[in-house]
Amino acid sequence: MWPIPASTHELLQAAVAGAAEKIGLNTTVLYCGQLIDAFDALVIVSGRNDRQVRAIAEEIERLAQLMGRKPLREEGWSDGRWVALDYGDVIVHVFEEEAREYYDLEHLWSAAPIYRP
Repeated sequence: MWPIPASTHELLQAAVAGAAEKIGLNTTVLYCGQLIDAFDALVIVSGRNDRQVRAIAEEIERLAQLMGRKPLREEGWSDGRWVALDYGDVIVHVFEEEAREYYDLEHLWSAAPIYRP
């Protein structure tokens, strides 16, 4: 679909599957590789509360680990309003719905091609 390495595509599939498994809301993938050299894609997904946010992030991490991938950095586990998992080529943001609306990353990266599974 987009000009990305196979390993990145597999990680994106794992992130989307992990979000779906824990009933994440409004999963969105933004391909940012044309706009910035730091990473290829953003995955953005919402949960209804802090418990669901953590559950979604844990499932994505579990599926990525099955592929031999571990995040380079992680943020937000303590309060669960926004968990960020940085895999280098893919950055996953799992938000509570209100936090997602507030930060509005889709608007910030509106020039990026978008995929909604």
